Amino acid sequence: MIKGSITALVTPFRDGKVDDKAFQDFIEWQIASGTHGLVPCGTTGESATLSDSEHKRVIELCVEAAAGRVPVIAGAGSNETRVAIEYSKHAKELGADAALVVTPYYNKPNQEGIYQHFKAIADKVDIPIVVYNIPGRSVIDITNETMARLAALPTVIGCKDATGDISRVTTLKDLCGNDFVQLSGDDPTALGHSVHGGLGAISVGSNIAPAEYAAFHNACLAGDYAAAKALHDKLDRLHKDLFLDPSPAPTKHGLSLMGKMTTDVRLPITPCRPETEQAVAAAMSRAGLSW
Repeated sequence: MIKGSITALVTPFRDGKVDDKAFQDFIEWQIASGTHGLVPCGTTGESATLSDSEHKRVIELCVEAAAGRVPVIAGAGSNETRVAIEYSKHAKELGADAALVVTPYYNKPNQEGIYQHFKAIADKVDIPIVVYNIPGRSVIDITNETMARLAALPTVIGCKDATGDISRVTTLKDLCGNDFVQLSGDDPTALGHSVHGGLGAISVGSNIAPAEYAAFHNACLAGDYAAAKALHDKLDRLHKDLFLDPSPAPTKHGLSLMGKMTTDVRLPITPCRPETEQAVAAAMSRAGLSW
């Protein structure tokens, strides 16, 4: 089952190209640290500035490195339905366990357009789909009623909710059933999301502190909310300070301190400011990390 601490993987670059070795070494460290699942080519992976061939290569590298040890939920979204179908087919061919498909952005479809977008993918590709609802980036929101329609499609297995509204968890359990996998899309809301019945998070912070985030989600899944809250408090600054500048620049800075990769990002994302570098280092120390 898809649950727990699922890392929204950054994509390492070196000299303008994807750093294949750094990426696969990074995945190995993530799995060894207890991470429960991996998402290549999500927002944190700078999917918006990956070429078509790079997008496909990053997923291939991830599936190869994971080697079936943890689920790989491949980013396959696009605001162009035909492209989302193509990416989903490619993820299926490579052996990804599921596709993460974001709400169409920029086009601003209505609720029927959202439904038909996902239905077209589900009709064309036999791969489990996790619907990614992030109105802060896509402008449009998937209503609870539309999510219930999507959940009725045979291959739609769950959602990543980045609305910040944890009250939706209970509503969606009522509308979509207990088997519908609900994941938080924001580390700061993951604790409350779990209390309401969520099964984990697609996390940015777990790039930096995979063992600590895995421990946090293990506590949540076990219902040990005293332990989960203590871990949440340790990780709170990471939750927030990794977004002081546009993501994933602060995350890549933290990982560069740990020797995992360079700080390279692609325009229009720029390297983080000195004050952000200091804040990220302090947040890492608060989380108990050393480098």
